[in-house]
Amino acid sequence: MESIRELLLILLAVILLVQNLSNVEARYHHHKKQKNKGSTVPPPASPETPVSSSPSYSPSVPSDPYPNDPVNSTDCIFDVRDYGAVAACAVEAGVVLAPSDYVFKITSTIFSGPCKPGLVFQLDGVLMPPDGPDTWPKADSRKQWLVFYKLDDMTFTGKGTIEGNGQPWWDLPCKPHRLIRFFMSSNLVVSGLTIQNSPQFHMKFDGCEGVMIDKLSISSPKLSPNTDGIHIENTKSVGIYNSMISNGDDCISIGTGCSDVDIADVTCGPSHGISIGSLGAHYSQACVSNITVRNAIIRESDNGLRIKTWQGGTGCMENVRNCINIDQYYCLSKECLNQTSAVFVTGITYRNIKGTYDVRTPPIHFACSDTVPCTKITMAEVELLPYEGQLLDDPFCWNAYGTQETLTIPPIDCLQEGEPQSEQEVSAYGC
Repeated sequence: MESIRELLLILLAVILLVQNLSNVEARYHHHKKQKNKGSTVPPPASPETPVSSSPSYSPSVPSDPYPNDPVNSTDCIFDVRDYGAVAACAVEAGVVLAPSDYVFKITSTIFSGPCKPGLVFQLDGVLMPPDGPDTWPKADSRKQWLVFYKLDDMTFTGKGTIEGNGQPWWDLPCKPHRLIRFFMSSNLVVSGLTIQNSPQFHMKFDGCEGVMIDKLSISSPKLSPNTDGIHIENTKSVGIYNSMISNGDDCISIGTGCSDVDIADVTCGPSHGISIGSLGAHYSQACVSNITVRNAIIRESDNGLRIKTWQGGTGCMENVRNCINIDQYYCLSKECLNQTSAVFVTGITYRNIKGTYDVRTPPIHFACSDTVPCTKITMAEVELLPYEGQLLDDPFCWNAYGTQETLTIPPIDCLQEGEPQSEQEVSAYGC
């Protein structure tokens, strides 16, 4: 009798929540897959999965907070065909399930917390926005589609696909929306999903702490503009593991305010590589610290590991145009060219990096600021050979200081040893 009374109270709470909860809204349309006609979204190609073991080290990112997977229990599951997404917010360890064999189309939506801990969004079907700008509701923001705001201890997982329908947006002069955004949230797990064809960034984390990303497949065409795979800014304690990313911009981009980021066993390309920056735009102060990249495979990319700033790790690379790149002249406008201030770049280690490069550009490029040199660059076991031909281009260095723990191939004789004479002045730019 006591258990029946508790069940009735829970059902009553859910009914009241669906009627009265206004901080989480979503609109769903679902279509059952028709026989012999196929889905409206072609099934994604199965990407080659990198073979790897669990990383031996990671910063203080959250482990799986749900050892007893609630998806395997029927007590807390809310099928979106019956309940919508709002019902699970008030139930601890509630599961919002979008089942397989269905396509769910939603307009611009914000899932806003706080919710009870342990909330799970389980996507096994296909989720997509409207087909393009012509069908986008006029009342909805074009700057965002799917936003998770102030949601803590949440998991977004499943074997389904998020289809971004980005192609109609790519040639437009205005900036289209970013596909998925996590904002001011903590202890997040994102795993297992396929995300493709975003109008702009596929996934963005802003103002978050404690993020675990594992076994994602992210893809868009090589020439799709500004389609960064994963972008993080003002976010701390991030782990990105065992994922495949190919797109038209940075595979992973790390913006200002990020620290304790661990990237391992990621296959990247075609893309623009893994980037820190751009930093310091519009005279802003930028600080990024403790970034580690291990066991990454970067192929058919414009860049490998790049740090890019405005004026004012382990890995393997294959046929990469700019393998190791620090560019403090990223902004080329007249406004930037006359600036004397710069972001302070120091304490960068390139260790155990081997691969091949495109001979059209030097494999190592350190273009540091005239007024604020790059310092404490360490090169160890770096071996970069031409992808085709025998030409070994000399590395390029400008105002760059550091050491070679082992002989670098090609030799980087342009890297100045020790510290600049005005080291004390330079240190004033530190974070």
